[in-house]
Amino acid sequence: MKLMTYQRPSLAWPTFGRLANLQDELDRLLEAPMTGWAPALDVHEDKENFRIRVELPGMKREDIEVSLQDGALVITGERQAEKITEGTEVHRQERYYGKFSRALTLPAAVAGDKVMAQYKDGILTVTLPKAEEAKPKAITVSE
Repeated sequence: MKLMTYQRPSLAWPTFGRLANLQDELDRLLEAPMTGWAPALDVHEDKENFRIRVELPGMKREDIEVSLQDGALVITGERQAEKITEGTEVHRQERYYGKFSRALTLPAAVAGDKVMAQYKDGILTVTLPKAEEAKPKAITVSE
């Protein structure tokens, strides 16, 4: 089986076809991370916590670091590249390897001593309980 690079069908005028190829190349370059890579993540908030879920498939727990620094959650790590045996030809490689770092500024104070991180099935879940002063409070209206 031979894999081939996709090329858009030519348009009526050859000049537009070349522009389409140029656009494809620009898209390819802009998709690639400039330094390292950044895993996808979700941030959720409820009354009590912030919850961050990060996709880190194929990584080991010991290769991931989580810390709080100046009101920001910082997640760093490194995914090791798989060894390619001699004589193997790589046709396509889309998975990222190497070091990464994600820093998220938190919109409210958190109780740093109660932060929990769990890594299961390639998903890192960090639960950051809000500090008491950051939690919503009901205010009684008097007459």
